[in-house]
Amino acid sequence: MDADLDDLARRTQREVSGPHEEELHRRLTAVADPDDLAAVLTETQRPLWAREIAAFRLGCAGDRRAFEPLVLLLNHRDPDRCVSASYALTRLGDPRTAQAAAALATNERRVAYALTPVRLLTALRAPESAPALITTLNRRLTPGDPHWRVALACVEGLGALADERARPVLRTALTHPRLSAAASAALSRLP
Repeated sequence: MDADLDDLARRTQREVSGPHEEELHRRLTAVADPDDLAAVLTETQRPLWAREIAAFRLGCAGDRRAFEPLVLLLNHRDPDRCVSASYALTRLGDPRTAQAAAALATNERRVAYALTPVRLLTALRAPESAPALITTLNRRLTPGDPHWRVALACVEGLGALADERARPVLRTALTHPRLSAAASAALSRLP
C-alpha cells in the first residue's frame, strides 16, 4: 500500500492550499491511529482530499468506518478518486461492497461515472456482478448511446466472469463496432 498511498499523497498535494492544509496533509499521510483518521470523516469543514486520504487509509487497513465515504468517492466525477476508492474498497473486504457497486453501475442518472464501479464488480466476482453488468450493458446497446467505454468494460467484465447468463447480451454486442472484438472474445470464454 505504501506506493499507492504515495501516489494518492502526490495527487492530493495539488489540492492543498495554505500552511494549515499542508500540515493536515502531512499528518494524514503519516498518522497511524485509525481513530484519528476516522475523526476526519465526520468532522465538518474538512476538504474532500482530506476525507479521501482518511477513507483510503482506513479502507486499506480493513476498517469498516471507511465504507460509506469510499462508496461516495467510487461514484465521484474525478476518475482518479474513483480508482482510489475502488482500490481501498477491494482491500476493505466489506460484504456490502458488491451491492453498492452494482447500484452505482446500474444507476442511469450516474452512468457517466459507472466505469470504475463496473470494473470493481468484475474484480469482486460477487453474485451481484454478472447481473449488474448484464443490466448495464443492455442499456448501453441502444443506438447512439454515448457511454461506449462503460459498455466495453461490461463486455470485458462479463468475459472475465464467464457467466453463461451473459450469452444473449454478448451476442447483441457483437453487432456494435466498438464492442464486437471484445464481445467475441468474451463469448469464447463462456462454458
